Amino acid sequence: QVQLVESGGGFVQPGGSLRLTCAVSGMHEIIFATSDVDWYRQAPGKERELLATSTFEHTANYTEAVQGRFTVSRDDAKISVALQMTRLKPEDTGVYFCHLRRTLITTTLEYWGKGTRVTVSS
Repeated sequence: QVQLVESGGGFVQPGGSLRLTCAVSGMHEIIFATSDVDWYRQAPGKERELLATSTFEHTANYTEAVQGRFTVSRDDAKISVALQMTRLKPEDTGVYFCHLRRTLITTTLEYWGKGTRVTVSS
């Protein structure tokens, strides 16, 4: 059974940094290497929003909200993805989720982690 576990969340002051990690289990590294992995955030009272994607081609895409501040990286051998967050703002507060997508010929398999909470406050 594929499981995603996020870690690294916590409390940080504005301007600070955090590094989140998404560890994937139950999936062979070869399969993981063909998957895209997204990071989402759900702020209090808001819908879950996409922040960044690490593609299987080892490219990275970011939304405007985090461009230039967040960096996503992956280690296929360790079957994990990280999100380095810098210059954090209070509006970055929320629960951060890892989402893995594996596109097959006729369908896409998707897996979610349970999230890790980030609080940015002075």
